[in-house]
Amino acid sequence: MGEARWGPRERMVFSAAQLIRRDGVAATGMREVAAHAGAPRGSLQHYFPGGKEQLVNEAVGWAGRYAGKRIARFLAGLERPTPSGLFAAMAAQWTDEYAADGFTAGCPVAAATVECAAAGGSTREAAAAAFATWRSPLAEALAGMGVPAARAASLATLMISTLEGAILMARAERDTAPLRTAVRELGPLLDAAVAPAP
Repeated sequence: MGEARWGPRERMVFSAAQLIRRDGVAATGMREVAAHAGAPRGSLQHYFPGGKEQLVNEAVGWAGRYAGKRIARFLAGLERPTPSGLFAAMAAQWTDEYAADGFTAGCPVAAATVECAAAGGSTREAAAAAFATWRSPLAEALAGMGVPAARAASLATLMISTLEGAILMARAERDTAPLRTAVRELGPLLDAAVAPAP
């Protein structure tokens, strides 16, 4: 569903995700979300009776679904899909963004995790579910490329955690080198996991 056709509720969830990835959970206020979404402030109470926590949790869930759906798009863009090629495409999304827009934003799921994991509660649970929503199609894609199913889930975890760490380092260093290094170093390990054809 295109952004232009979204209703006010969907626009607010999307806006919350964008603001969280740039400013973090604590600095993202309901007022800012409404303004970013071009929605009347009163509509926040209507759509999110659970307040900011509900909105943040839904934004985190949206981000996990978005990342999971991107896996199929990345695969479709590869002439000959390989695990290393898929990881390179995942990282390129970030190197391209940073080259175009600077290093202002990271992953909203990671931002919510860093700020909310210690407190526990529903936002930590939403972040864990978002990572699972991303990990599952990634593991399926790896299995589809010949990685044994038992290993595919572990490698999906490794790919996501490596990517998230490289994003953090790239933002800290204001340089895409950590993303490029992760692709170069992890690629051979990922491809070596493909079971030889019988």
